Amino acid sequence: MVQVRFSYADVSNVTLPQKQIVKHFIAGIFANEGRNLLQLNYVFCSDEYLLKINKDYLSHDYYTDIITFDLSDTDSNYRQIIGEVYVSTDRVRENASTHSISFQKELLRVLFHGALHLCGYLDKKKSEITKMRERENHYLCLFEKRQ
Repeated sequence: MVQVRFSYADVSNVTLPQKQIVKHFIAGIFANEGRNLLQLNYVFCSDEYLLKINKDYLSHDYYTDIITFDLSDTDSNYRQIIGEVYVSTDRVRENASTHSISFQKELLRVLFHGALHLCGYLDKKKSEITKMRERENHYLCLFEKRQ
């Protein structure tokens, strides 16, 4: 059974309306992308918490809004995706303000972004960033139409 979970590291002030609908929608992203999701855990945290992860695991010394870890067994022929996604709510709030959008919309974009990473989308090169943004916007539109 597919499990999408939300947990909290060092923050507790995250409001995500319609959690069950969001969880179901995220699971649907994997199905839509032809991927087999087994388990996905989103961990909401602060800038400082995520900065430490960024330094310790990726040797990056800068703030980011999201870090995605693919914990899947890569040796399997029938790959079931297991992932952990860390989300800095501080960055999400700042990015929402910078782009003049709601915190909720930016949070959904970031959640979908993490799922898309686990589906194989990258965002290092300009062409990859363009494709990633297109898929994020696609799923944001689909989600908004469900409302």
